[in-house]
This record gives sequence, structure tokens and C-alpha cells, in this order.
Amino acid sequence: MSPTLSPTIHLIDDDAAVREGLALLIGTVGLRVTTWADPQAFLGGFDREGIGAIVLDVRMPGISGLAVLDTLVAQGVDQPVIMLTGHGTVDMCRRAFKAGAAEFLEKPVNDELLIEALQNAVRQHVRSRERHQADRAARERYAQLSEREREVLGFIVAGLTNKEIGRALELSPRTVESHRANLFAKLQAESLAQLIRHYAALVDAESNGGTP
Repeated sequence: MSPTLSPTIHLIDDDAAVREGLALLIGTVGLRVTTWADPQAFLGGFDREGIGAIVLDVRMPGISGLAVLDTLVAQGVDQPVIMLTGHGTVDMCRRAFKAGAAEFLEKPVNDELLIEALQNAVRQHVRSRERHQADRAARERYAQLSEREREVLGFIVAGLTNKEIGRALELSPRTVESHRANLFAKLQAESLAQLIRHYAALVDAESNGGTP
């Protein structure tokens, strides 16, 4: 998956006039829209790996928007959800946010508010996916280190010099420098600050018995 893929807005509403109107509105800012009249069909058919956001009506026959939101959260779907309702209450709004909704808007929806909410949601989703991909790549690179390189990395993160690391591991400074160069290359780190920023958390997790 690449975050550069065109974002898609999934619009779920049983009212055909609302679907048509909002789809036209969303399309004016260059966002691709896929409309769904049936929430069950949406749950069974939408692309969970895609980039974008979900616009979800609260009151629909068969299954409510809040129930759909609960299902999305339970399935680990990370696309932001914007709830729409023409019959909103404070309790309903509170339930939606507690369940993980990104925004809760009342019908007839203000065009500017909806577009702003969607653009914010898409930007946040792209950044979230980028962070997730960067974290996964860091873990994969970290897994390539030898046991000795991980020891050296742990001491580097702790702030020890090459001489201090050599004494701790009973290695010559030249050997420590060799391990240091290898782990910088394997981890694709261009500076000490970058190395610590990207890998200190993995070192801490492993030293505490967790999974890097």
C-alpha cells in the first residue's frame, strides 16, 4: 500500500438524494467517492487497506450507523469515520465519539464543515499510515542485526562511547567501530540522532522482555 494512492471517501446513507448531493459536493474538492445505500453491503465490500475516510449516516434501516461504527472499530479499521445525523442527541454524539468517530455533524450538513472535516480526516489517515509503515520498516531492519550488533546498539542508545562499549563487551575499539558501522548501514541511519530517534524504543522494548 502506498499513501500516495488516491484517497476514497465511502459515503453510506440509505437516502438516495443525500448520497447524490454529498457525492457531488465531495467530488468538487477532488476526492473520489464511493456511495453505499446498504451498510451491510459496505461492511462486506469496502477496501479496508485503502486510504480515505468514511461518512456514515446514523439512522438507517436494518443496522444503525453506530452499530456499523462499532463493527469497524472491532475489526481494526483505521479509516476515520464522520457520523451524520438529522436526529442527533447529546447522548448519541457522546456514544459516537466514545466509539472512535472522528467527527459528528448534523443534517442538513454545512458544506464547508463537511469538506473541512473530510480533508482533515484524510490528511490524518495518510500521516497515520506513513508512521505505521515507517515503524514496520524499522522493525524489519532491526531484526536483521546480529546479537552483537544489538548489544552495541543498546550501549550506543545508552550514551556510551566506543571505548566504554569495548570495555563492557571486552572488544577492541576497532571491533566496536566495525559493529557500529555495520549497524548504521543495516538500520539506514545517517546520524546518531536519527539512530536514537528511530530505534531507542525498540531497544527499550527488547531489554524489557517485549517484542521489538
